[in-house]
Amino acid sequence: MRFLLDQDIYKTTTDQLRLWGHDIVTAREIGMHRAGDEDLLKKARESSRIFVTRDKDFGRLVFLKDELSTGVIFLRLTPGSAESAHRELNRLLNEHTEEELMHLFCVVEPHRHRIRQL
Repeated sequence: MRFLLDQDIYKTTTDQLRLWGHDIVTAREIGMHRAGDEDLLKKARESSRIFVTRDKDFGRLVFLKDELSTGVIFLRLTPGSAESAHRELNRLLNEHTEEELMHLFCVVEPHRHRIRQL
């Protein structure tokens, strides 16, 4: 799967997604580490990538502005809960196709995930 990772994503999460074989681009790698939320979502949409963030503001934004709709995975994790949240993230990615995730807002936390249709 193809992902654009927000600047707030832990390196351990970035490394884990790459280890699982996903195509990862970080906001920093493309010079967008200081970009606004809307610009990041537009970039994800233009590049057909699922956006991954730890910033809860993106939930409100994608539901208020249809033109920014892209798949978003909101990770609720701390350094201490990363391992169990990564297991749950892997479960989500194995249960859904990339095409499905492009139309969903997913909240992933240790031991569970929730999904809303965009």
